[in-house]
Amino acid sequence: MILMSACDRKKDETPVIPPLTSPLSQTFIGFGVVNVSYTRVAAQPEEDNFAEDSAENASPGYLRRGSVVRILQRRLVKSQEKPESWVLVNGSCTGWLKESLVDIYDTESQARTASESMGR
Repeated sequence: MILMSACDRKKDETPVIPPLTSPLSQTFIGFGVVNVSYTRVAAQPEEDNFAEDSAENASPGYLRRGSVVRILQRRLVKSQEKPESWVLVNGSCTGWLKESLVDIYDTESQARTASESMGR
């Protein structure tokens, strides 16, 4: 015996509302490994030239070659009419670095392997 039924009654449809942020934006991009011997972390991505004694421009800290950090955000900043990509990092300190100063990996294990191969 085959039993079939159909309904003419329409289901209440829930409208699809897109998120406010772009679906391509992420709060977490990956893991980075600092690829220069020593770098200062910026409080803001625009801070290309730091004012040494300014409290508002105080650096959150420094990172050394091989430091593994989480990449939380990427921002494009126009500097001297040339756009530069900056990343917000979280490691032993949190702040901004030029993206060219870090190698970015998908997983923490990849970043740790790369860090170990740098032979701090």
